[in-house]
Amino acid sequence: MGLFDRLRGDDAPRVAFIGVDGVPYSLLSENEDLFPNFATLADEGTASEISSIVPPESSACWPSLTTGVNPGETGVYGFQDREVGTYDTYVPMGNEVQADRVWDRVQEEGRRATVLNVPVTFPPQRNVQRMVSGFLSPGLEKAAYPDDVRDYLETLDYRIDVNPKLGHEKNKDEFIEDAHETIDARFEAFEHYIEEDDWDLFFGVFMTTDRVNHFLFKDYEQDGEYKDEFLEFYQKVDDYIGRLREALPDDVTMIVASDHGFTSLDYEVHFNEWLREEGWLSFQDDSPEELGDIATESKAYSFIPGRFYINLEGREPRGSVPEEEYDDVRDELKADLEALEGPDGNKVVERVVEKEDAFRGDHDDIAPDLVAIPNKGFDLKSGFKADSEIFTTGPRNGMHSFDDTSLYIDEQSASIGDADLFDITPTILDLLDIEYSRGEFDGASLV
Repeated sequence: MGLFDRLRGDDAPRVAFIGVDGVPYSLLSENEDLFPNFATLADEGTASEISSIVPPESSACWPSLTTGVNPGETGVYGFQDREVGTYDTYVPMGNEVQADRVWDRVQEEGRRATVLNVPVTFPPQRNVQRMVSGFLSPGLEKAAYPDDVRDYLETLDYRIDVNPKLGHEKNKDEFIEDAHETIDARFEAFEHYIEEDDWDLFFGVFMTTDRVNHFLFKDYEQDGEYKDEFLEFYQKVDDYIGRLREALPDDVTMIVASDHGFTSLDYEVHFNEWLREEGWLSFQDDSPEELGDIATESKAYSFIPGRFYINLEGREPRGSVPEEEYDDVRDELKADLEALEGPDGNKVVERVVEKEDAFRGDHDDIAPDLVAIPNKGFDLKSGFKADSEIFTTGPRNGMHSFDDTSLYIDEQSASIGDADLFDITPTILDLLDIEYSRGEFDGASLV
């Protein structure tokens, strides 16, 4: 902590949150000998598996985790969302998040926040003392505030993200090297600002873990070629968590959490092609490239990951399903999804969540009508090209999961129980002694 902080005589509690994107709790809890710092954090505090959100996709998860509310309130449902009343789509950025972030609430109390590498925070906010935007940022030059942050990070060879294209190569050595270099620079930045800044909330995210999982997770689960390299990378993550914990003063509570779990991937499922073959979706020509190419007789279409929209009259520009038929059509689609089997004979979908059971708020007008939560092994895709097979394989061998999300709180009085992502923001505010109304959040404090 900075010199000014030590002199100001402020005895208010502080919190350091470290995100480990996509890290499953089972990986850490079943290998305590390999990851002693996580084991110590669990032993001296509280740790458990928690649930992610619907859908368990990073672009939706991080806005919900950092606000305590569901996508109907944040306005962000995934990596791609649709404009109201059109077939136009966009990639949600930080300024599309319509709910207050936890660091906004900290700053409103006259306290300080340092925020580094959180996905879906571009462009960087200027109402916090320091912010470096994470995933979806175009580059470091525009992602860092204030300007001197960029100058320092450039000396570390800091990069916003690992180069995922390297993971598409059969030989993963260069990808693994890039992942190490990326997380090394991230740790140096975190350690530097933990020690130099005067903060009440430090909020930093390691996203490289998600990237490594996408390309190497099956190697870990099924003793593949790169299992040793996978575990060596996570031993480094464990070491960095331990070193960051050691750098924190005694009045700081550390929280470490992921935004979703992970599991092995067997098949990518291209749902718009499935919808086309099953008669739910048709295109205006033979070479569709986007959502706007769907034909008027289409009854449904899909976005990743597993989001389904009824082509409803009065809502979609070329809607074909009358409002009075909405419930019956949605029930039919839900049943078809629940019955779908993969090439291996296993059910593709574990459950299908209806819109009103997952989303509520001022921004639920763009919510999907159904969200399919996949069974392990089936990664749900969309795409609008009518030349794909339904089930394919690719360079990725790991996929997100709704369950097996990680939460560690360096506080023995915490009670995690049946927690989910929505509980994290009220927990942070409670630890900081910042007042809030229980009704403001979809979750509740765990302390």
